[in-house]
Amino acid sequence: MFSYDTRSALASAADLVNTAPDAPTDRPERLGTVDALREFVARWGWTGPIPIREDELERVHAVRRLLRELWDAASDETRAVDLINRMLREAAVLPQLVRHDDWPYHLHGWSDSTPIAERFLAEPAMGLVDVVRAGELDRLRACAAPDCAGVFVDLSRNSSRRFCDDGCNNRLNVAAYRARRA
Repeated sequence: MFSYDTRSALASAADLVNTAPDAPTDRPERLGTVDALREFVARWGWTGPIPIREDELERVHAVRRLLRELWDAASDETRAVDLINRMLREAAVLPQLVRHDDWPYHLHGWSDSTPIAERFLAEPAMGLVDVVRAGELDRLRACAAPDCAGVFVDLSRNSSRRFCDDGCNNRLNVAAYRARRA
């Protein structure tokens, strides 16, 4: 349905949203330090020179809040498009075809000197353009687990996924099994 770079951009954006603390679910802050941010960047395979400074952590948290707002607005196409356009403007996206590592040609919307927070805006925004054009905004979802505030992108063929990647599906299945056995 979507290209590999679009799927990766959307999945990393959902993962970024899910790093936020959530009081009702006792989920801790997962990007509270520059070292945690560096680990996140490395885990998602961001390339090029990426200088990460202390002051950038606050900007990344602002991007994370904007992405959460986008997920919450996914059922309102007009609002979602407004947010995506805002992301594209703020990141000053200038799409370019690039090839690196084991990736075939794909789009980057930034240069090597672009700070990580702007990259976190640009990449999902470009992927979300594909989502809107395909009429698939409903694939941006919140986890169906009652005690989870996580988000995810449903990239399944039949659009049937209901849970985030934090083990919620497993946890609920185990709880249901134990309830049946009791």
